[in-house]
Amino acid sequence: MSYRKETDSLGTMEIPQDAYWGIHTSRALGNFNISRYRINSVFIKSFALIKLACVISIKELGIWEIQKAEAVIKACEELSEGKFDSQIVVDPIQGGAGTSLNMNVNEVIANRALELYGKNKGEYEFIDPIEDINRFQSTNDVYPTALKTASIFLLRELEKQVTALQESFQAKEKEFAGIVKVGRTQLMDAVLITLGKEFSAYAEAVSRDRWRIYKCEERLRVVNLGGTAVGTGLTAPRKYIFSVIEKLRELTGIGLARAENLLENTQNLDVFSEVSGILKAHAVNIIKISNDLRLMNSGPTAGLSEIFLPAVQVGSSIMPGKVNPVIPEMTAQVGIKTLGNDVIINQCAAGGQFELNHNLPLLAFSFLETLELLINADKSLRELCVDGIKPNIKNLNKHVETSYATLTAMLPELGYNKIAHIAKGLQKTDLSLKEYLIKNNYIDEEKFNRLTSPEILLSLGHIKFIK
Repeated sequence: MSYRKETDSLGTMEIPQDAYWGIHTSRALGNFNISRYRINSVFIKSFALIKLACVISIKELGIWEIQKAEAVIKACEELSEGKFDSQIVVDPIQGGAGTSLNMNVNEVIANRALELYGKNKGEYEFIDPIEDINRFQSTNDVYPTALKTASIFLLRELEKQVTALQESFQAKEKEFAGIVKVGRTQLMDAVLITLGKEFSAYAEAVSRDRWRIYKCEERLRVVNLGGTAVGTGLTAPRKYIFSVIEKLRELTGIGLARAENLLENTQNLDVFSEVSGILKAHAVNIIKISNDLRLMNSGPTAGLSEIFLPAVQVGSSIMPGKVNPVIPEMTAQVGIKTLGNDVIINQCAAGGQFELNHNLPLLAFSFLETLELLINADKSLRELCVDGIKPNIKNLNKHVETSYATLTAMLPELGYNKIAHIAKGLQKTDLSLKEYLIKNNYIDEEKFNRLTSPEILLSLGHIKFIK
């Protein structure tokens, strides 16, 4: 392998000749060999778009000659298209409030631009990662702006997946509208409901998540780009500061706005804590729904077995025929991970000091991880589970006909005291509830069926039939 030599204020290092990253990245690789995780690809895209907005603004100032500017612009575009993602190699968990990632991006853009400019990698006298690619910038304004931009891209995708999940539950609500089942409180038989109504509750909960997530974008649109180190805009021309945010809006299609108080926006990360709370609420809902689906699917012979979840893989290496509810299990674990990441995000946001928060890399990694996990989990839950759920009519009917919960549906007809007497009698017979009521002339079959019909069960308030 051939190498090139690069120098910084700490000394000289050999860099693989085919690497687009340089000495600053190399030092970061040695210092932060921690997690072996990769930088989120949407985060890289957002970084590249910000660098592109910066260089276009610089070009308009007439500082660079056209060929050099065009080379840098092309390099930024290629990075934004994912062509050099493999060259963004620093660990997401890093000190320096994100400087290592910023320099990794700067070096990749610089060395690709050098190639396009007709020079060799490392010939920084022509295009320099700091003097040129990082011109009028600081990690402290570029990194959080890239994080907010990436977060909005991912929030938009999450909203699509949450919407699709809501619609899937709504489709099941309609499909199962006429299927009566036993409702449960504290895992015990309670009253009769319909399977469709149960799924309507899931749809409604996810609908709330959809609206919350949609509103989250507003919290993240205000950025500190142009504020440089601490929000004062030090080293950046005023014209550039006003121009760069306009360029970024055009490139991203996001209604970004420069913060009125750039110093405050550089210091504080509470908006991520706020949005993480919204994501946590969604996690709570999908955990609860996943647990319900697993319980209703339990069995197939010794559990509730009220629904059939799609069989997506063999469930056991020792128990033949066993099929596990792996998609709801996975979804619940993503929810738990989201709850854990929320704690990390809050601790990171609270832990900054004065003009900057050094915990930003961990916050960024955890926040973007949560978004990607929820996007993928919601998609899988819908496609591999909810869309394919089928009712187990035989067991649902059996539970209705045998459960004491059905007695509550008889209250308007028979009254509480009589039903309490019936419940005692049922304990001494092998007859089903329905059979016992009919045999002992408490009610006829037609009246039983009417009182346990979906229309009566879901009507608002009691409806009493006259004999």
